Amino acid sequence: MTTTPKDSTNMHAFDAQMAEGVLEYVRDRLALIETPLDGIDDVSKLESLLKDLITKDGIGYEAALKLYDQDLSRMVISADSPKYFAFIPAAPTKASLLFDSVISAASLQGISWLEAAGAIAAENQALKFLSDAAGLPSTAGGTFVSGGSSANLAALTVARDTQRTARNLEKRSLVRVAVSEQAHSSIERALSILDIEALVVKTENHRLTGDALERTLNSDPHPENVIAVVATSGTTNAGIIDDLESIAQVAKKHDLWFHIDGAYGAAALLAPSVKPLFKGFEHADSFIIDPHKWLFAPFDSAAVIYRNPNLAKQVHTQHASYLDVLHGPDDWNPSDYAHHLTRRARGLAFWFSLITYGTDAYTSAIESSIDLTHQVAREMKKNPNIELINEPQLSIILFKRKDWNETDYQKWAAELLQSQIAFVAPSAWNGEVVGRLVFLHPSTTLEMALAAVPK
Repeated sequence: MTTTPKDSTNMHAFDAQMAEGVLEYVRDRLALIETPLDGIDDVSKLESLLKDLITKDGIGYEAALKLYDQDLSRMVISADSPKYFAFIPAAPTKASLLFDSVISAASLQGISWLEAAGAIAAENQALKFLSDAAGLPSTAGGTFVSGGSSANLAALTVARDTQRTARNLEKRSLVRVAVSEQAHSSIERALSILDIEALVVKTENHRLTGDALERTLNSDPHPENVIAVVATSGTTNAGIIDDLESIAQVAKKHDLWFHIDGAYGAAALLAPSVKPLFKGFEHADSFIIDPHKWLFAPFDSAAVIYRNPNLAKQVHTQHASYLDVLHGPDDWNPSDYAHHLTRRARGLAFWFSLITYGTDAYTSAIESSIDLTHQVAREMKKNPNIELINEPQLSIILFKRKDWNETDYQKWAAELLQSQIAFVAPSAWNGEVVGRLVFLHPSTTLEMALAAVPK
């Protein structure tokens, strides 16, 4: 007999049938050899499916779970499918998914050292692993936030306030940040929120270099109010790694805060085959990396790491009488390193997976994506109707199909999804619609990938 919550006592009472039903669903989902793409059911049914569901007495877990499983989930494209080649896919490990359920079941939070020292110490161990991979000093540190957008905002807030203080500028004085035209959209949004103007550096071949930054600064009428530069280690659209070493040299010369957006690509720091492309990363004042992308953690988890975390603490710490108890001299409070207070322990699932499988497994998984990308690129070059826009550095391929226009690319994407062969999404390059393929899931085979390539 299904227990339907009638009051607060029932809502918090253990229901063995509900637990078994939900856990059975989770177990079956985890046992899938290949996660289906889904996402093709008729979304026009949503209004009728959801109508009058919120009632005084509730509908019970069985009806709710059935509705999700048989209807709602079929209208969601699974980002963890090995046939998901659009945007930036996801491929959370089984260990990370299971431990994420532990985190939820235990109501684990990660606000302060006072309340969650065990969880935070584990998160910090994962952060140190990432910081060490980047070559930052042992004193570097940070926190996990919800995603790259929040991480970039947190870091650029520290850059703004720290540089204003160091330069004896007024609190509201005009400051600017140098970015390339390939910088992620979250950088533009963060600068807008922070009331910072962007100094856009024109690049050759869509790759930011120190020379381009130097020329822009030298030709600008007011270079003195440029306080920082943002480089990208793996652009979201094409996977291009900026010339980090030369940018770092110019940043040092002009006393600029050097921030690296590595949300997607910085995971490849763990891949020896491409590690030389990241030379200069170790000079960053701050960087971000999203474990929920190429480090195989569940959504939502992004790390923001500072060379000098004390600077971030001075900027982000929230002060209130009821919070005074949290600020012991040796406490490490994640709420001090980004614009958040309440937070779940977002880094724990990644930490659990990392210590479960070991670092070699991560290196192997990332290298497999890079290798697959190069295999696919070689095959595509054999087709006279396809032109690669550039040689892939990481795991993204941009291409043009001869005589195709925007409608053709959209049709290609729609047909692949409808047939459940792949999920792809066209992109743009120099104002022109192009094809784009992203390979991230270690279970993606060459056959799966080539099935998505236009003939």
